[in-house]
Amino acid sequence: MTITFITGANKGLGRETTRRLVEAGHTVVLGARDQERGAAAAADLGVRFVPIDITDDTSVATAAADIERHEGTLDVLINNAGMLSPQEDPNSITGADAQRLFDVNLFGAIRTTSAFLPLLRRSPDPVIINVTSGLGSLALTHDPSRVESTVNAPLYCASKAALTMLTTQYAKALPGVRINAVDPGYTATDLNGHTGTQTVTEGTDAIVALATEAPGSPSGRVVDRAGELP
Repeated sequence: MTITFITGANKGLGRETTRRLVEAGHTVVLGARDQERGAAAAADLGVRFVPIDITDDTSVATAAADIERHEGTLDVLINNAGMLSPQEDPNSITGADAQRLFDVNLFGAIRTTSAFLPLLRRSPDPVIINVTSGLGSLALTHDPSRVESTVNAPLYCASKAALTMLTTQYAKALPGVRINAVDPGYTATDLNGHTGTQTVTEGTDAIVALATEAPGSPSGRVVDRAGELP
């Protein structure tokens, strides 16, 4: 049975991914920073809850130790937790603004990847999925036919561009682990005040596809629900 850990999974894309992967037969461990909300979501979905604050090294290490103690191994790590920047006006953003955002959207994925790699290496088919965004694509944000080109969010876009590059570099450096990034698309979640044009189920299509694809599938890709992205 495939054992999957998802960060930021008490709501939105993470919660729906949990629900769908349980239906697909995965043993899912739901990770979330908020203990009350995380425990409630896990109870609703019938999965185990492990608290994790991806901005805190000790919390991440404790979560990894918890999964080692209970599950003993890990097959799929989904780095889903993310945030928007509260300040995106280029006239007034600061280094501190950037540091807070990157601490979640980039450094958090680095922390979890490093902490969970030993458990993933025990799997015959280890998988890491980083939830990025088309807003981190140089190609898409410069394509006038794409909605991404209409958005001006310097810090968020930069953080997701960095996460995408991190994914492709990890894929080169860790050939024994299948590592890909996924763009959910403009999905209605709390992150955007439910203004997205996709349902949360549509937004998880690509995440679920990567989590359930066959062993030996390619690494180092960026995909959305329609296929591979530039």
